Formats: sequence, structure tokens, C-alpha cells
Amino acid sequence: MKEISPAELQLRLEQGEPPHLIDVREPYEHEEFNIGGQNIPVSQLPFHIEEIRQLTDREIILYCQSGNRSGLAQQLLASQFGITNTINLKGGMKAWRGME
Repeated sequence: MKEISPAELQLRLEQGEPPHLIDVREPYEHEEFNIGGQNIPVSQLPFHIEEIRQLTDREIILYCQSGNRSGLAQQLLASQFGITNTINLKGGMKAWRGME
């Protein structure tokens, strides 16, 4: 499974190569702090598969608090639904905030 570091993602965002961002945390976590991604909690992913399948023009960066849930989401999307254009944000929001 592919991963991206927070620094690499930040560089891509600054260079105008924005990937699709999906925050797989719970809504209260997303409201607390996010980097602009669409909030689809891991438990809700199966209900948004058709919407996610439409995101084929760019890679999809999945992120959560620490990278664990987004890693599970990445595996779920690949194994259950054949969606493989995903990248896990290594270290999640904890690592992202560590750059500030």
C-alpha cells in the first residue's frame, strides 16, 4: 500500500497538484481540525463507494488521526471494492500537526 509523508503532501498541495482528500475520522474529529478533506468516516465508506469510484482523475489521499484507520480504509477499498488509487497519509493528523 502506498504512503505519503505530511511534508510530501504539503508540497503537492502548494504546487497546485491537489489530490482528492478523504478524512476517515469521525465528524467531531474532523470539525476539531482538518486539512480540507471530505469527511467520510471508515464505517461509512461502503455507503459512499460509487462517489469514491468517480474520483479517478487524481489519487485519493486517506487520512485519520494517526494513520491506522486510514490504512485500514485503504485496505478495505482495495480488497472489497477494487479501488487502488489511494495513498495513506503516514502518521495522520498527528504528524501533520507536528510540522506546524
